Amino acid sequence: MPTGTTLHPAPTTPGPRPRDGGTLAVLAVTTGVFSIVTTEILPIGLLTPIGATFRISDGTAGLMMTLPGIVAAVAAPLVTVMTRRADRRTMLCALLLVLTLADLLSAFAPAYWAVLAARIVLGLVIGAFWSIGSGLAPRLVPEHRRARANTVIFSAVPLGSVLGVPAGVFLASLAGWRTAFLAMAALTLLALAALLRSLPPLPPLTVTGLGVLRGLLAGRGTRTGILVTFLIVPAHFGSYTYVTPFLAGTTHAGPGLITALLLLYGAAGLLGNLLAGGRAAGALRPVFGTAAVLLAAAALLLPLLGTGGPGAAVLLALWGTAYGAVPVCALSWFLAAAPHAPEGAGVVFTSAFQAAFSIGALAGGLAVDHSSPGTVMLLGGTVALLAAAAVWRYGHRVRPEPTP
Repeated sequence: MPTGTTLHPAPTTPGPRPRDGGTLAVLAVTTGVFSIVTTEILPIGLLTPIGATFRISDGTAGLMMTLPGIVAAVAAPLVTVMTRRADRRTMLCALLLVLTLADLLSAFAPAYWAVLAARIVLGLVIGAFWSIGSGLAPRLVPEHRRARANTVIFSAVPLGSVLGVPAGVFLASLAGWRTAFLAMAALTLLALAALLRSLPPLPPLTVTGLGVLRGLLAGRGTRTGILVTFLIVPAHFGSYTYVTPFLAGTTHAGPGLITALLLLYGAAGLLGNLLAGGRAAGALRPVFGTAAVLLAAAALLLPLLGTGGPGAAVLLALWGTAYGAVPVCALSWFLAAAPHAPEGAGVVFTSAFQAAFSIGALAGGLAVDHSSPGTVMLLGGTVALLAAAAVWRYGHRVRPEPTP
């Protein structure tokens, strides 16, 4: 690891843990994250059928990806501060109940405005759940198992691609896109039951107030983390949101091949998460920088070499592997900058990530409506190269800020 990069585990006071050592609790949180991530990215695979149902363009359909990110960016700090004294177990369970209602609203939406309303509710859940749940691993397992627990929880992000989106596309091909959201409502209820069964009481260990968040935003490590996030996340989502129209129009892939390619992407993302999960804390700059470069290469080459199935498959596998490392690397950056305030670091991470997510999806939607999905891929790849340069420039400077 380059000199000057030090990742410190967040200090916590051990709370009550489940008798099984926390394994079931970690799996329950992972299932909840999987439900949220899958619901959030499901429109990527269903963009075309949803757009056809409501007679809207691909760019307008892309608002389903933009709105949750905007709301989540605002909800992350607001909900966390407003509920700073609430038991975290109660909060996580309540949020999954709200997510179930949002899934049902999407499934029975009479018009596109109802879908967008459900996506706004989803954004509220995303911002609050990630802010609270991303830093729970130290409270659920012993210290020597924290890195593995974090890897397991973050594996839900690529699993949403490897299982959630392809399954949603498959269900949509059999019974319509609304069925996919009904299935997500059922899965979310199962996740809620798992949380109720396995999570111990989780009173807040520290109070995350506005003063804590302002202090974090003043830190150099946090600011550089926000910069990198606002490059790599829009680079990915600004282009990947429109990968289904690209595969249909440029690769000339049918529904079956698109499902297979999305499944391949997701499987590669799971591999990337596993490879990065145990290494990000000790080698942040090389792992994060390599991921950004590989993502850039895949996006830039896709319009050139992705005109057929084999080329698209290779590049999407490369893309998935690269992006699988991004969330855990980004969170590691924020936690390294503020080990004394892990929940606050999670809030800033979530807010920055979701704001960048929405900006990317919105910019990609504008570009795809005025040009083509191929142009969006080239733009995303270029921004990813800038992200790689920022990681290399600032990654060695990530240090914890002084404890207030």
